Amino acid sequence: MITVSGLTKEYGERTVVDDVSFALEPGTVTGFLGPNGAGKTTTMRMMTGLVPATSGTATVDGRRYDQLPNPGAVVGTLLDAGAMHPGRTGRTHLRLLATAVGVPPSRVDDVLAAVGLADAASRRLGGYSLGMRQRLGIAGALLADPPVLVFDEPVNGLDPEGIRWMRDLLRGHAARGGTVLLSSHLLGEVEHTVDRLLVIGGGRIVADGPVAALLGADGVVVRAAQPRALAVALEAAGFHVERRDDGALVVPDAEPAEVGAVAAAGGHVLVDLRPVQRGLEDVFFSLTSPAA
Repeated sequence: MITVSGLTKEYGERTVVDDVSFALEPGTVTGFLGPNGAGKTTTMRMMTGLVPATSGTATVDGRRYDQLPNPGAVVGTLLDAGAMHPGRTGRTHLRLLATAVGVPPSRVDDVLAAVGLADAASRRLGGYSLGMRQRLGIAGALLADPPVLVFDEPVNGLDPEGIRWMRDLLRGHAARGGTVLLSSHLLGEVEHTVDRLLVIGGGRIVADGPVAALLGADGVVVRAAQPRALAVALEAAGFHVERRDDGALVVPDAEPAEVGAVAAAGGHVLVDLRPVQRGLEDVFFSLTSPAA
């Protein structure tokens, strides 16, 4: 259980994070979204003790990160995949981390295999690609098999296969009762990975809820054997109708049952009737644009 309460960060007269509060439950993957400079990375760094908060608290099972006896065994983090010594090998890097979090050296080979870096373990990090460094950072976060994962832009540099692997990893962790907080600019991938969305804009949380609830529906799309006649009937009933080039009709701010009732009353034959779902990109920009 992660609880963030009134978290605030000020740099001089500039407030970067402004009274942010949320709680993360076990068994969920939460997407943390926001435009550049919105405060999401600063929030994640305050949660993990890398940046001191001006006010507010962030706790894991009631304790601040720096109060945990062995933080790495409770919270696995990936906040900067580039923070690695280029002269070390992947295996040496993980062995040093294993010593720090108190896990046996044998665990290193386990996580290297899990992230697909077994064959590159003896190579120096200076020769790793961005995607390989991301995988190594994830391996470090998984060393102690922590219940909580906090990842900032973990799919940077990953190819489509790697992105799918990451999705399966996070979903599997949550399915086993783990808690995941994930930030990413790849909105389409977030939409298919997370259960819940936190959206931050201007340092404040502007939306918080299940993905399905936030995306919601934005009217109805309907196809009829005689679309022109149906459009006339809908407009006569007081609905605004938008005609698409493919012959479908879009009825904003309407429910499928309402459109179906008009069609039934007029004897119109329907071949398709469904809610129009908003995409995550539409929701994101509506929430974080300056006019929002």
